[in-house]
Amino acid sequence: MVEQRHVPTQTGMRRALHRAEQGVALDLAEAEVLLQARGDDLTALSSVAARVRDAGLEQAGRPGIITYSRKVFIPLTRLCRDRCGYCTFVTIPGKLRREGHGMYLSPDEVLDIARKGAALGCKEALFTLGDRPEDRWPEAREWLDAHGYDDTLAYVRAMAVRVLEETGLLPHLNPGVLTWTDFQRLKPVAPSMGMMLETTATRLWSEPGGPHYGSPDKEPAVRLRVLEDAGRSNVPFTTGLLIGIGETFAERADALFAIRRVQRQYQGIQEIIIQNFRAKPDTAMRRAADADLDELAATIATARLILGPAARIQAPPNLVGEQYAQMINAGIDDWGGVSPLTPDHVNPERPWPHIEELAARTADLGFTLRERLTIYPEFVKRGEPWLDPRLVPHVRALVDPATGLADEDAVVEGRPWQEPEAVLSANGRTDLHTAIDTEGRSGDRRGDFDAVYGDWEELRQTVRRGSVAVKGGGKDRGAPIRLDGEVRAALSVAADDPTRLTDDQALALFDTAQHATPEHAAALDELCRIADDLRRATVGEEVTFLVTRNINFTNVCYTGCRFCAFAQRRTDADAYTLSLDQVADRAQQAWDVGATEVCMQGGIHPDLPGTAYFDIARAVKERVPGMHVHAFSPMEVANGATRTGMSIRDWLTAARDAGLDTIPGTAAEILDDEVRWVLTKGKLPAAAWVEIVETAHSLGVRSSSTMMYGHVDEPRHWVGHLRLLAAMQRRNLERGHAGFTEFVTLPFVHTNAPVYLAGIARPGPTMAENRAVTAMARLLLHPLIPNIQTSWVKLGPDGAAEMLRSGANDLGGTLMEETISRMAGSSYGSYKSVHEIKEIAAAAGRPTRQRSTTYGDVSEERVATGARFDGHLPELLPVLEN
Repeated sequence: MVEQRHVPTQTGMRRALHRAEQGVALDLAEAEVLLQARGDDLTALSSVAARVRDAGLEQAGRPGIITYSRKVFIPLTRLCRDRCGYCTFVTIPGKLRREGHGMYLSPDEVLDIARKGAALGCKEALFTLGDRPEDRWPEAREWLDAHGYDDTLAYVRAMAVRVLEETGLLPHLNPGVLTWTDFQRLKPVAPSMGMMLETTATRLWSEPGGPHYGSPDKEPAVRLRVLEDAGRSNVPFTTGLLIGIGETFAERADALFAIRRVQRQYQGIQEIIIQNFRAKPDTAMRRAADADLDELAATIATARLILGPAARIQAPPNLVGEQYAQMINAGIDDWGGVSPLTPDHVNPERPWPHIEELAARTADLGFTLRERLTIYPEFVKRGEPWLDPRLVPHVRALVDPATGLADEDAVVEGRPWQEPEAVLSANGRTDLHTAIDTEGRSGDRRGDFDAVYGDWEELRQTVRRGSVAVKGGGKDRGAPIRLDGEVRAALSVAADDPTRLTDDQALALFDTAQHATPEHAAALDELCRIADDLRRATVGEEVTFLVTRNINFTNVCYTGCRFCAFAQRRTDADAYTLSLDQVADRAQQAWDVGATEVCMQGGIHPDLPGTAYFDIARAVKERVPGMHVHAFSPMEVANGATRTGMSIRDWLTAARDAGLDTIPGTAAEILDDEVRWVLTKGKLPAAAWVEIVETAHSLGVRSSSTMMYGHVDEPRHWVGHLRLLAAMQRRNLERGHAGFTEFVTLPFVHTNAPVYLAGIARPGPTMAENRAVTAMARLLLHPLIPNIQTSWVKLGPDGAAEMLRSGANDLGGTLMEETISRMAGSSYGSYKSVHEIKEIAAAAGRPTRQRSTTYGDVSEERVATGARFDGHLPELLPVLEN
């Protein structure tokens, strides 16, 4: 059923077909026309699409091959919180009871299906279920509670592990809408996942009577975000369209272009299913007309032209009647999952064809049917980061290494699923913390620069479509020139009571740094004076500092942060991982020269067990019991929790018990996803950062707070970021939590940053912007976060001294080693001695005080030891190798 809104003319159809035949990129209007091709026009369209498909198979190294997956269908639960007008899969608790079923399949039922499938040579276990049924049905919540699961996804994860271990089938998970955090939880247990986009027609969800009305998980914007989060999480993902549910041809074309946009940006969509609507009895749409097979073929062919030769396009073979040839001719290259055991529980009235029949029908068109795994060959060959290391043995046991397809003679049997062992062993360039200052980095970018960050051109287009800044600074970024009266009024409020500053007034004050006029320079000087007066009244004249050592225990990471020049592939020349003994040795060395803290962070190493962070903290505390362990960014906390299957609260509690004292508030960058998804491909969203930090604070684990600025951001993002931190700290104080220890300004270091090398980010903030950010942090965070820290690593001694005159009161730590900013191109060295720290403060006319991590006093013994060694390691102190 398609709502007809525009019938193409013959001239329009001929023109669209001609452009398709010429290989010209189609636009939305042309796609809308081609979706309506019928008769000879459809034959011509299909011929073009088939040629594109054949070229793609040739490029993939499997010409003439059409694939399928031999699977079993595991309907883990048929309960759902949505109310789709065409669905017969979903039911209600009462009906399940009457039929003698539980709210969920039991573990024995799951394993019985999987074992029978394995005996028949199946290699995929397709987990299908309704979206978050516990949110709608008390019976679902009761079942989960009774069986010890926090939510449905926890049960999905547990059953996926058991299927892997006890049967050897590879799980493909279809649990509906997933968040970024959900993907992190499930990626270690499933080589692939999926969710049909279905349509981008919002009206079908928002308007009464629409097929998705009353279904919170069917909002197109929500489902598109799932596709994006899958790509950000490096999860091979299946999606597609359900055609004929009331969408127009224009809306159908829009959905195909939306899928293309996501695929270009993240390269994570492994297949696109084009599924035709079939009316079913006992549903709201039982009287709606089916989508006919010509319509299906036209959609497949148009999808092929829009998505290109590399796309894997599938039509379910049980929904095409006898028209196998028509679908192959239209450009499919995959028949999807076919089960010799279980029915299609979503379309139970349409049995699967026998695999032998499917092979014969495929051969009739000159193609060979070959079995694939649930993870497509392209992703098997890509390896990291698309396939979790814990799944590699399971996939390797079933794959033909030459083609990436299934080894049809493989023995399907259970294999252990477990955390990697002995990951923290020394390897790679473990002297990088010192060599970065003497020898530098091996190259200006990592070896997979063109792949790990997503598609750079699509990212540029995304930035152009949005409103974040691209290149240039100051007036080039289109900042409005504020009227003198606005700035004067804002300065007056800031001097009188900064807690009364409105967002518009805050933007007016930031505007003082955006224009190189004498009037703006004078206003900026006045802003910094007001901030410095407030600093003096709030925390006094002392400039605080910390004797600390940074320990970055690995730089192997595939998260794809586009601002980060520290992360490396495991095979890159500058990659390294420290052993636990080396971490402990470095902590001991730091303690011996007066340190009171080690700050430990690392890359998101794909082999790193979620419990490794506990081992790191414990290793330091066992070696140096008095050392304060300031470690693990919110991204690392999320990684640890999702890899272990623990809640954030439970993981942080275990980390605290292992020796964690406080966490760095890094991984914040800009707490606005508009900016975050330009800066990073796969790091945690802003909401997840907030959740983790607030959970830590509730457990008594304090944190710093940070903002990295001067890349693709604008002053409005700075205001929003600071307001969010202030709101978080206000909640902390209301709940009796100490919360944030300080706010740290982190100017973007551009030199080797990928997002700058790709021509997207500007070359860091100006000195005027650094002064304005420091001053505004003092004003907008007052009186909630009294300590404002500036970074000598990023600004140098002169720049740091200027920030001390602009509202800052803290210089951070001596560091002893600093690799992250140096890898990015900072030229201000890896450490500062106590004497040099004091010189920076003296340049601003201020005394100093050595502090603890939480801004308390330091013992006389620690102060004396730090003074004796000047707070840094002896030049020839060896880096111990094991």
